[in-house]
Amino acid sequence: MRRVGIRDVAARAGVSISTVSNALNRPDVVSEELASRVRVAAAELGYVPLQAARQLRAGRSGLLGMTVINISNPYFAELVAGAEDAASAAGLRVLVGNSSDDAAKERDHLELFERVHVEGALVSPFADTGPWLARLRRRGIPVVMVDAVDDAGELASVSFDDIAGGRLATEHLLEIGRRRLAFVGARAEVRQVRERLQGAREAIAQVPDASLEPIWTASSTSEKGLAFGEEIAARDPDDRPDGLVVSNDHLAIGLLHGLISRGVRVPEDIAVVGYDDIEFAAIATVPLTSIRQPAREMGRTAAELLLGLIAGDADGIDRHVVYQPELVVRSSTVEPA
Repeated sequence: MRRVGIRDVAARAGVSISTVSNALNRPDVVSEELASRVRVAAAELGYVPLQAARQLRAGRSGLLGMTVINISNPYFAELVAGAEDAASAAGLRVLVGNSSDDAAKERDHLELFERVHVEGALVSPFADTGPWLARLRRRGIPVVMVDAVDDAGELASVSFDDIAGGRLATEHLLEIGRRRLAFVGARAEVRQVRERLQGAREAIAQVPDASLEPIWTASSTSEKGLAFGEEIAARDPDDRPDGLVVSNDHLAIGLLHGLISRGVRVPEDIAVVGYDDIEFAAIATVPLTSIRQPAREMGRTAAELLLGLIAGDADGIDRHVVYQPELVVRSSTVEPA
């Protein structure tokens, strides 16, 4: 099939070839209306810019695409590092798209992967990416889900059992005698977070005198955790939870600081369990008990699976890898001897 060229884009947009070139390379010299019309035409035709076309003359781009929910969270940075380990060993590079908890940004990254013809895509989804992943696959670009699964079972995946992780964290708090628990969750729309809450609720259901209060926040930053810690500390002691399951360590470390800064003792007054076991968990003000996810290994495994799909030799390997949680106990739940 003939490659779509700049003349085709110009014809579709009803503009000159020079206008297309300016709109794509120097959008500041054309009107926003013209630039938008050219971008729409290029996207509709699947136009590949010249730089990417040069890369593709040898039949490959040398790139894997990877989207992550928020790379400011060290967990996602480790996922990327693992993918880069495997890609580098195969002579490839990883083009990373950081969604920053934004569905529109995530979509833009996937559209970019299509335009530059990445050889394969690793997707750790924030929102519903189904239509855009289908477009990639129609262009012959294989996809592996990372830290997620495809409900239809069509896409290869490397995921983590978050229901078991939420249950394990909650069971630990119940075992040390905590009964008024709260689940502090960042981004209710994120599937992994909802599954962690589901696991927590399953554990609570087994203990008649235990309760679980969901507390939701729109972001997972340590600053937001700090604010939540201060708010919880400001409650009357009889109304506070005595145990917290926090949906990620980034949030949990800030929350620890907020509690301690307001005179709440951890773990004596409130025990705290985080999630991910990032590097900073062990060196927090009070070392943080956490659910360990082997992020770098998961990223590496996902990239190796993708490389197999690209090479066409993945029929004999497991296309759906699920990692299991591990509880790492530290001083935020159990006082040192």
